[in-house]
Amino acid sequence: MTVAAASGEDRALIERFLEMMAAEAGAARNTLAAYGRDLAGASESLGGRLGSADATTLRRLGEEWLPLARSSVARKSSALRRFFAFLAEEGLREDDPSDALPRPGAARALPRTLDHNDVDRLFAEIARRLSLDRSGPNLRLAALIELLYGSGLRATELVSLPRHLIRRDQPYLILRGKGGRERLVPVSEKARAAVAEYAATLPKDGAYLFPSGKTGHLSRVRLFQLLRSLAADAGISPERVSPHVLRHAFATHLLEGGADLRALQTMLGHADIATTQIYTHVDSRRLVELVNQRHPLADPGRK
Repeated sequence: MTVAAASGEDRALIERFLEMMAAEAGAARNTLAAYGRDLAGASESLGGRLGSADATTLRRLGEEWLPLARSSVARKSSALRRFFAFLAEEGLREDDPSDALPRPGAARALPRTLDHNDVDRLFAEIARRLSLDRSGPNLRLAALIELLYGSGLRATELVSLPRHLIRRDQPYLILRGKGGRERLVPVSEKARAAVAEYAATLPKDGAYLFPSGKTGHLSRVRLFQLLRSLAADAGISPERVSPHVLRHAFATHLLEGGADLRALQTMLGHADIATTQIYTHVDSRRLVELVNQRHPLADPGRK
């Protein structure tokens, strides 16, 4: 990731910031490169609107960093804080929204999630669209959402899936995720059916399941836009919905259904189970009921 990956307006702002860091702060070349990568990555995630991002947007960006190591979150937050402080000092914007970014060393806030009714409304809207037009774009959306919620894929993993990785006769796929680690990802029958119907509309020699342009694949930004549009049509506030929120709903609803935390760790591709524990904010009433029903002391016949 280089500064060139940012959009035109963001690229100019980032380059001005890096020039200041080199001239006034005496930042080393490696430091400048790291700042450049983090800022360009944030710009890409926000669709080229980093320089004009508000606090709500930065808070959402911080939620997308939750699966990362705290050191990575701290580095990214530091880069963006200095960037926005520079913009304010130079009069390039009137405010500094960076207080909304995660604080290095602070406990991670729980990401937002959707309840079962919200998820049902998303799928009902997809069904409505398909009933009116069962063409490529709607079939693609159905496949995307089935995989996001049904398999807990990361946004980047989803949009870059190889064309023939998912097979109708195989209820799982082997995915290479962060750090080159391979993991087993479940694929439901509904997801496989949705993918099969959508894939039938694609050229057979394509490299990606969700292609875009001549040789590329769907971008994370476009996925985010499609999901927010779907949420709005389903009567759900678009601010509540993102690819990460659906991944979180996948994990939360599995835990509510009795899934084992270690199994969930494997499915999500977390190197450390401490990361998976972020997803354990199950309804406290259910936990109390579980103890009352399952713990030996709850047995009225026990002496």
